[in-house]
Amino acid sequence: MVIVFTNTKLQKECNEAKLLVKKHGPIRAKLLQKRLTELRAAVVLEDIFRMPQARCHELRGNRKGQLSVDLDHPYRLIFESADEPVPTKPDGGLDWTLVKTIRILGIEDTHE
Repeated sequence: MVIVFTNTKLQKECNEAKLLVKKHGPIRAKLLQKRLTELRAAVVLEDIFRMPQARCHELRGNRKGQLSVDLDHPYRLIFESADEPVPTKPDGGLDWTLVKTIRILGIEDTHE
């Protein structure tokens, strides 16, 4: 899958190990690098859904249209489909089998 970032600051943070460890600590940095590697290796988003350790799921409420994968509790990697147009099912939901590009939005605790 292709990964893009919302801004260059986040891209730099996620792609420079030293900066990642400095900002998030070694445990979260390692998990984040692992998740990014898994996402890059996936052909479509559905491939990540089949990985139970990632716990990839769609968010609800004011985060509708966004998804997350687990890092260290309670932190998650937040992203959305960057495909244009966003692939949807007939019922309007996201079609995970067609999502080939994602946009990383951030690393955060979604329960705050």
